[in-house]
Amino acid sequence: MNLQTVEIKAFVPARDFALSKQFYSDLGFAIPWSSDELAYLHAGETSFLLQNFFVPEHAANFMMHLLVADVDAWWAHVRAQRLPERYGVRALPPEDRPWRIRDFVLDDPSGVTWRIGQNIGGPNGAP
Repeated sequence: MNLQTVEIKAFVPARDFALSKQFYSDLGFAIPWSSDELAYLHAGETSFLLQNFFVPEHAANFMMHLLVADVDAWWAHVRAQRLPERYGVRALPPEDRPWRIRDFVLDDPSGVTWRIGQNIGGPNGAP
């Protein structure tokens, strides 16, 4: 029996499908495939599915975590793209967390919260 996994993807809700696709494109995700109901988005080897589906309570309680190699570069990109101003979304600057991740918080136009961060290692720089 082979129980090896290959991938897991979340279905992220979108209140305004076109606006959300543009937001994620500006954030740095490519959209190689899209229909009226679903879009495949990826950045490098990381991907998710954006769905043309919205329930306010669901979106407000949906959270994604994206682990990156350089969180400060991603934060600089968010600021350079002016995502909070252009999309009216919340963006909180990077902080070192006690769980050994440096991350920042970014909401998408539908209210989905993203935590984008990098591992910062353990005591004395240990992984």
